[in-house]
Amino acid sequence: MAEKNVVCLGIVVGDFLVKPFEKMPEKGKLVLAGRTELHIGGCASNTGVVLKKLGVETAVIGKVGRDNLGKFVLAKLKEEGLDVSGMMTSEKTNTSGTAVFIHPDGERSFIHSVGANAEMKLAEIDFGFIKKFSILHVAGALLMPGFDGDPLAETLKRAKTAGVTTCLDTAWDSTGKWMSLIEKSLPYVDYFLPSIEEARMLTGKHAPEDVAAFLLSKGVGNAGLKMGKEGSFIMNNSEKHFFKALDIDVVDTTGCGDAYAAGFIAGLAKNFSFEKCGLLANLTGTKTATSIGTTSGISSYENTVEFGKKFGYAF
Repeated sequence: MAEKNVVCLGIVVGDFLVKPFEKMPEKGKLVLAGRTELHIGGCASNTGVVLKKLGVETAVIGKVGRDNLGKFVLAKLKEEGLDVSGMMTSEKTNTSGTAVFIHPDGERSFIHSVGANAEMKLAEIDFGFIKKFSILHVAGALLMPGFDGDPLAETLKRAKTAGVTTCLDTAWDSTGKWMSLIEKSLPYVDYFLPSIEEARMLTGKHAPEDVAAFLLSKGVGNAGLKMGKEGSFIMNNSEKHFFKALDIDVVDTTGCGDAYAAGFIAGLAKNFSFEKCGLLANLTGTKTATSIGTTSGISSYENTVEFGKKFGYAF
């Protein structure tokens, strides 16, 4: 069976990374950091870049401004070999940006500007373009105020009706609306890949199996939960698999969740079994934490598979 191609629709961001971050300076004062770097970020960008590195032909649909950050984001996406013909440009709003503060233990804190991501509208989505792909991954739901809710549900419904496999990943909902924004979408989601923290807020459940069961009861076909130091868990109506966290020296966890999604979707594109998709997702998310930045930890599918051999992974 031929490998599949993917389009990632969602948030694209410019990330300014600061490492290591100890404390915020007082007003008018300065503190030093070891490194600062500018990267592309955002769930759609990160997932798309890692998918491409894993050998999957991938396009990104998102929105940037006509500012320098937008030019940088578009240039980097092209440099990574992604199809950006579906990208949109706002005439009035700057590109979304995030200041990412990386703590000594690799955990992160964020200051985020929604920017042009807030302007994504259903009417702008070219479904003729989406239908050219085997898989649609919507990345960053709950952080696109012009698109969340009914437009998201309609997008997934149209894609699924057209025979496109649908995947969904969420961001943290600072508005606190959670399930009210996403419930209508769930019957049209073949693979839902949220973090355990987001999934607990959505479902009101705590144990991974209870969380996944709740999501399946809402119409989700398959659930994959990213659990950080606790590993990951996947479940559908016939299978469930837990994957333990791999023992590595954590450098930076930025982008690990998006890389997990990319690994899982790459497995789908390569026609892997459900369990094997979960294995590749767990490995890809882990390897991302071995390097600073959202995508630099992944160089190729072959390199990722070789890395997995250290932990007994075989593909």
